[in-house]
Amino acid sequence: MKENSVIRQSAREILAGNWGNAVVAFLIYMGISMVLQTIPSIGQIAYLAVIGPFVFGLTLFFLKLVRKEGTDFNYLFKAFNFEGKNLGLFGRTLGVYLLAKLYILLWFLLLIIPGIIASLSYSMILFIYIDNPEMGISETLRKSKEMMYGYKTKLFLLHLSFIGWGLLCLLSAGIGFLWLGPYMFTSLTVFYEELKKNQGIELTKVKEEAEESEKIMNPKIGGVVGDSEEK
Repeated sequence: MKENSVIRQSAREILAGNWGNAVVAFLIYMGISMVLQTIPSIGQIAYLAVIGPFVFGLTLFFLKLVRKEGTDFNYLFKAFNFEGKNLGLFGRTLGVYLLAKLYILLWFLLLIIPGIIASLSYSMILFIYIDNPEMGISETLRKSKEMMYGYKTKLFLLHLSFIGWGLLCLLSAGIGFLWLGPYMFTSLTVFYEELKKNQGIELTKVKEEAEESEKIMNPKIGGVVGDSEEK
């Protein structure tokens, strides 16, 4: 898998020429989130109800950006579709997001480090759900844990590498976060794409090794054993 520095470089190259749309998309997300959280009582409930589908839309936006499939702002509201069982896509994305957050919260209630590990384990859920919409909620969470096995430290270090940029953003009265947010989200998306590609290669190797072992173990497969039987 590529080094984190290369992942960040890839993110910057993808954002070149797309900074405007990426910043606007992130600004829409942040703006709506902040407005909902400032409304007393009902705002907090509304925030919890829409944050999952909204983050799904933001994830979809950056995944399309990384895959060079366009930067349509309608992607941000893609999950606000209530057609079908259990409130349709809205209900499914809300369920995936809230269940993951519940698991992470429970681990944080035990200790901080297990909570951080859990958040890294479930960090790929929305990417996975976008690519596999037929998956159930529990299966999506399990798949994220499987994908992140052995890569949690790498992702943690990727997050840490943005601390310096975060400090600079504070000096800009927070305005710089409008650029840092898209940069981090694009980097996370590139990380997912590299992770998926890397694991695909690993699975191919495992399959090839299994097939080779099958040829050796099964007398009906492979020429060497067949020749010995003829003798």
